Amino acid sequence: MFTAMNRFQVRPDRAEAFEAMWANRDSHLDTVPGFVRFNLLRGPQAADHVLYISRSEWADRAAFEAWTRSEAFRRAHRDAGSAGDMYLGPPVFEGFETAV
Repeated sequence: MFTAMNRFQVRPDRAEAFEAMWANRDSHLDTVPGFVRFNLLRGPQAADHVLYISRSEWADRAAFEAWTRSEAFRRAHRDAGSAGDMYLGPPVFEGFETAV
């Protein structure tokens, strides 16, 4: 199992729009071999941001990496740069493999 996560620091006044963007996007993940599940997690709020994590689970790292090279990935991320005012900075990626 491989878990891929991106951390987003979202401006508090843009948090509602950020959640709506994720709720309404067509991720195309359900067509990707090795995809298991996806969650968007809301974390703590600081004075200048709300922390979010996009979390996807994959059968293995190879399945995740194949998705990042796929047409489904390009379609899912085609508008990624259009919401730049929502963030304090770029998302931070973290990848984890099951240890036990």
